[in-house]
Amino acid sequence: MDLTYTEEEEAFREGLRAWLADVLPKLPAKPSPDDWPGRRAYDTAWQRTLHDAGYGEVHWDASPTRRLIFLEETEKAGAPYVGANFVGLLHAGPTIASEGTPEQRERWLPPVLRGDEVWCQGFSEPDAGSDLASLRTRAWRDGDDYVVSGSKIWTSHAEVADWCELLVRTTPVSDEVPKHRGITWLAMPMDAAGITVRPLRTLAGSAEFAEVFLDDVRVPVGNRVGAENDGWRVTMVTLSFERGTAFVGEVVACRRLLGELAREARANGRWDDAVLRRGLGRLSAEFAALWRLTQWNVSEAQRTGGVPGTGGSVFKLRYSHARQELYDMAAEVLGPGALDADRPWTLERLSSLSYTIAAGTSQIQRNIVAERILGLPKGR
Repeated sequence: MDLTYTEEEEAFREGLRAWLADVLPKLPAKPSPDDWPGRRAYDTAWQRTLHDAGYGEVHWDASPTRRLIFLEETEKAGAPYVGANFVGLLHAGPTIASEGTPEQRERWLPPVLRGDEVWCQGFSEPDAGSDLASLRTRAWRDGDDYVVSGSKIWTSHAEVADWCELLVRTTPVSDEVPKHRGITWLAMPMDAAGITVRPLRTLAGSAEFAEVFLDDVRVPVGNRVGAENDGWRVTMVTLSFERGTAFVGEVVACRRLLGELAREARANGRWDDAVLRRGLGRLSAEFAALWRLTQWNVSEAQRTGGVPGTGGSVFKLRYSHARQELYDMAAEVLGPGALDADRPWTLERLSSLSYTIAAGTSQIQRNIVAERILGLPKGR
């Protein structure tokens, strides 16, 4: 497989670098991490800036390789992350682009690309996390609407979102209907009557997640993406994007952090520890390999039509653990300073603990690798 870039792709990279060098110094200061309305305004303004410069469509209306270059270069330059636009740009948007009708793509994609609308993700439930197909939020047809009741948890950016990519059960589980077959994917307007959002504060002190309670919420049937009861297949498309390309920028950030740790170790004397140096070297090789795996996954997605495959699970599994190991190494380098809550590394270390759970637990990823890549029999 060819992992090199074409002349056209390298020209795209150089043009992007030049544009970032011109635009980034002019950006306003970032709002407080706890100011979610302010963060939404900041993140959507950045997305509008990208859109007006011709880079808005890169997340799903460009080749996977261009998307990779874009994510790599924006992270290297220290550009704002997608932030509140995360679900719309990296999950719901690509899913609608792949699975939606022409009318749905026309309705929902341009506002996301312009930064006009923000999405949240309503997948997990209190009793349906790793076993997502066990979800119980019900939706039943009433004319041209679905009536939805239930609850969701760990809903990213729900308090500032306009739309929610929502999984509901439209057919009860029975001997004839396994739990994976009765699920439907809906786009739910967050201003609909019957929705209650309760923010959740994380260990790191942030509140980007929420509980969402749904009490007879009416969602038009026209907001269904895919066929009724075909939501599990549509969800696999969503999760392939979540595990396949959504973490690209973070790999670049981790490689940069390794360099910062090495400089810190040299400055504070920890560099004299040969065991620590070997640990930093091993992690450097680990993230270099993950970057190559990312390139391979992107090349495979480009070859097969743009949707990441099961290789994303291999990446997600190893990256989650490598990121935690990186912040364990940061604690070794920083010593007591690793407990200083005012240092960004400390908060990032706390955040890293969630990576073996978010976007599918490591246990789920191992099952996917075993069954879908290695062809091993399913466990009973």
